[in-house]
Amino acid sequence: MCGIIGYTGPLEARQILLDGLAGLEYRGYDSAGIALCLENSHIALAKKAGKVKNLKEYCDHHITASTHSGIGHTRWATHGGVSDINAHPHRAGKVTLIHNGIIENYHALTEQFHLQNLLVSQTDSEVAAQTLNQLYTGDPLAAIRDLVKLLEGSYSFCIMFDDQPGSIYAVRNVSPLVAAATHSGSLIASDLTALIPYTREYFVVPEQHIVKLTPYKVHVYHMDDTFSKYYPEIMTVNWNMDAAMKNGFPHFMLKEIHEQPEAMRNTILPRVNKGLPDFSDDHIPDSIFKQCDQVQIIACGTAMHAGMVARAIMQPVLRIPIMVSIASEFRYEEPLIDDKSLVIIISQSGETIDTLAALRLAHQCGSTTLAVVNVKGSTIARESDYVLYTHAGPEIAVASTKAYSVQLAALYMISCRMALVRGKYTPQEAYGFLAQLLDVIPAMETLISRKEQIKKTADHIIKSPDAFFIGRGLDYAFSLEGALKLKEISYIHSEAYAAGELKHGTIALISEQVPVIAIATQEHVYAKTISNIREVKARGAFVILLLKENAVVDEDLADIQLRIPEVSDHFTVFPIAVVLQLIAYYASLAKNLDVDQPRNLAKSVTVE
Repeated sequence: MCGIIGYTGPLEARQILLDGLAGLEYRGYDSAGIALCLENSHIALAKKAGKVKNLKEYCDHHITASTHSGIGHTRWATHGGVSDINAHPHRAGKVTLIHNGIIENYHALTEQFHLQNLLVSQTDSEVAAQTLNQLYTGDPLAAIRDLVKLLEGSYSFCIMFDDQPGSIYAVRNVSPLVAAATHSGSLIASDLTALIPYTREYFVVPEQHIVKLTPYKVHVYHMDDTFSKYYPEIMTVNWNMDAAMKNGFPHFMLKEIHEQPEAMRNTILPRVNKGLPDFSDDHIPDSIFKQCDQVQIIACGTAMHAGMVARAIMQPVLRIPIMVSIASEFRYEEPLIDDKSLVIIISQSGETIDTLAALRLAHQCGSTTLAVVNVKGSTIARESDYVLYTHAGPEIAVASTKAYSVQLAALYMISCRMALVRGKYTPQEAYGFLAQLLDVIPAMETLISRKEQIKKTADHIIKSPDAFFIGRGLDYAFSLEGALKLKEISYIHSEAYAAGELKHGTIALISEQVPVIAIATQEHVYAKTISNIREVKARGAFVILLLKENAVVDEDLADIQLRIPEVSDHFTVFPIAVVLQLIAYYASLAKNLDVDQPRNLAKSVTVE
């Protein structure tokens, strides 16, 4: 959940590191720091609490010497409060280290190596640095190998040794790292966005291997007694730097909301063959869909909400159990899966640690795994039996938008293909299903064009500390994601409830002018939902009603009506998602908050 970058080469390292940290700030933004190897092999440190701009200002005044090698870090706090001293990099003797992850046995290491009087921060990361320094006798590879043998937890480290000028070492377990050797030097980072200005070719640092960066070479070693060479697969980025820039938008989130229709096309159209979903190019065989007797969907947060929508779509058609589990709970509940289970793993980054652990448990149970991820070569993608890549491009805003839409698109296509190969859909029915999925793209574009109308709802929502989302059936599944979006970027306490459950306790919280966002797009429960809306309206709620263009409803039922284009009930999630994302965006904007980098959150969750 922290941002990491390292560079060694002929160019000025200081600026490369600072620019890279600015691009990685969405991964953690409570403090930042850099370590630079100066010409006399002296390591210069600069660390500041707060945003990367604070670090830049400090460096402009205090670090002006030329340097060609260094490492940088932007932090999301796990151990120790937000302060200059807890910021990375950490120094210990000849070792300078940055870290993403959590060292679970830091206390035992502190006791074992008698570090109590050496530590100056409150971080587990400094414990790793001090331990490595005690293990270091002049051989970096041996010392790193010996350190890794002692560690429990997740980590990615970038390390400089005082007596190894111009070289950067790295190792990882779960937490992501990518690296590249270019004509302009060698780079390593926690995310591709930091590498794109310099190269489109990269490799994913393999777990439990040691990487050594020199100015024009990147070496990878097996972590064995001889440190034999390993030659990683070189990959190519399939998007350009413009995709990771705001391009005139005030925030990444708004830009990424606008990018959803194109991301949908990129995810769906390459997998359409004669009007039917086809995963041949993804090397996903129909046999995994035919042979399973249950489907288990595992994910966290927004991805889990996509799974809940998929369950509501899949189960009535397939007539087999479709279960959705929160990844962080899954491996502690003794799941009922076996070799007849298809486990669908959803993760935007492909590095979400709880989801990865659930994937590994599924393999232990003998289940077939299918990953729906956005990042090529990510750990979850590499460890799954099969992978269906979404094509959202980089998503920089912490609050997920286009990743959610393309995850849904991928899951809808899986549902359609499963129904077809299991004989639950005729080819004509599958053709119609896919045609309706494509129809949602212009509907999403229509809602984006109405953003100024949607913006007006924010003024009413921000007047209250609480907000409630209600709906039935699929509308309830949509509501869960809407409530999450609002709370994570506007800090308004917002909860989603099945509309029929209001009278079983929650309605006690409804009072004068409390905002209730009601979703009523499902025909078979429409009348029931309208009755529930009347219940909250009768108690003074300020009702914002989302419904279809041609739905008939009394004008006095809601204070604001937001209508979506006519699409089939099963597909209303896509335009509804746009509306709910825009409501959250404008609420955050109206409160003058940091839309792209909300407090306490980070983009890629790589700690438990």
